[in-house]
Amino acid sequence: MVLLGTEVKSLRESKANLRDSYAIIRGGEVWLINLHIGEYLPGGPYNHGPLRTRKLLLRKEEIDKLERKTEQKGLTLVPLRIYFREGIAKCELALAQGKKKWDRRQTERDKEAKREVGEAMRQFRHR
Repeated sequence: MVLLGTEVKSLRESKANLRDSYAIIRGGEVWLINLHIGEYLPGGPYNHGPLRTRKLLLRKEEIDKLERKTEQKGLTLVPLRIYFREGIAKCELALAQGKKKWDRRQTERDKEAKREVGEAMRQFRHR
């Protein structure tokens, strides 16, 4: 990953949020979008933008392989975790398929059922 100094310090403090982030391939380069890395408070005026686009460093063969899979099968590159190896920040990527419309509706129904059960349990306890 290509990072600024304050981003590295924030990552070491575990101030990263991978939710809603994804990677795209543009111009033969891989870019990580919507990765939120919180600001490093002692950084002052030299701080980074929390949601800025970050470049991932991969070999050309890896990029070509990922590009073929994302174009052919309609898959999306999703970051799974960020870790440090020998002082260098690494990002683990996975190819994922988005949810279908019917799958989203089922998830929504499950959430609603859980919410109703939780509400019933709270009311029962407070009697």
